[in-house]
Amino acid sequence: MNSAVAEQSRHHPAWGAVFSMALGVVVLIASEFMPVSLLTPIAQGLGISQGHAGQAISVSGFFAVLTSLLNTPLTGRFDRKKVLIAFTLLLTLSGLTVTFSTNGLMFMVGRALLGIAIGGFWSMSTATVMRLVPAHAVAKGLALINGGNALAATVAAPLGSFLGQYIGWRGAFFMVVPLAVIAFIWQWRSIPSLPGNGRNKAANPLRLLVRPPVALGMAGIMFLFMGQFGIFTYLRPFMETVTGANVNQLSLLLLLLGGAGLIGTWLIGTLLERRLYAYLIAIPLGMALLAALLIALGHSLLLTGVLLALWGLVATPAPVAWGLWLSRALPDDAEAGGGLMVAVIQMAITLGAGLGGLLFDAAGWWSPFAFGLALLVLSALFAGLARRSFYFAVGKSL
Repeated sequence: MNSAVAEQSRHHPAWGAVFSMALGVVVLIASEFMPVSLLTPIAQGLGISQGHAGQAISVSGFFAVLTSLLNTPLTGRFDRKKVLIAFTLLLTLSGLTVTFSTNGLMFMVGRALLGIAIGGFWSMSTATVMRLVPAHAVAKGLALINGGNALAATVAAPLGSFLGQYIGWRGAFFMVVPLAVIAFIWQWRSIPSLPGNGRNKAANPLRLLVRPPVALGMAGIMFLFMGQFGIFTYLRPFMETVTGANVNQLSLLLLLLGGAGLIGTWLIGTLLERRLYAYLIAIPLGMALLAALLIALGHSLLLTGVLLALWGLVATPAPVAWGLWLSRALPDDAEAGGGLMVAVIQMAITLGAGLGGLLFDAAGWWSPFAFGLALLVLSALFAGLARRSFYFAVGKSL
């Protein structure tokens, strides 16, 4: 990396560039989760089964994992600005391909392009923010980007369903294309040149796992997201069958969860400036406690609403905390570490949701909640072990 450029970017914070990345994240996440509420019209429009259409999420996830691991080894020597906006261009092409797809294969190609954009963009996000703002502002920069994530994850499914009623599923997918174009132009104009580093010895993200603090931290991330999505994926059937919420109440509860998540993401940037590991331990423990309370008190609509709001407040900022951990644990290998972290998160989401579904069918609604609770406790345990390992490795604590 050109140290002069890096120092210049740190002394002159490029907040416009960070905002442009946040817009890119909004479009990425909205595109990723849009099919959730549009499976039936997609299947009818393309002449495929709903199960086939549902693979749209799996396809994008698979290519996101692959790209996150291969991005730094294959593109590490190139200007990071050009690589980043190339992924935004792929996002635009994905939206156009999906919108004008004439069969299931073309639709899945569009989703594969989206997966490449997701894996590449997310794997570079922490390292890029570290080069755009001063060290003391990295947590705020990551919180801003994750705020785009929280916003898109909150509105994507209901907005897709709403738009689909009036302009069809193709129109709903096309709505992200102009936003992707705006993000592309904004990033092109606002992100400074960020020369690559062909000398990075840890370009292969998997090599980072030989470092005990990194391996323990990644285990903490794995258990956190497995536990979170083991529970989160089955909130709707839980609220319908246990809480007894109707469609309007269910939508309101999910919006409440998302709104609280935005507040939590906004607050966490300041809180993480001190005692980072305390929050890495406290967040999964708080989520585990809320999971236990949902099992015990989930029959009450009012209490469920309160608990879900607290869940959003506590759980949504978790990626910001772990992103800041990455910037401090791997200051010289943040991009390769980001690729590894994205791959771990994507695999954890897939495993958590998949195993949770098997438990849900086999033992009932409470089982994925209990499963997630146990995994969240393990996440806190491994965060504590990562703290101890980091202390012994570098002689200081975070």
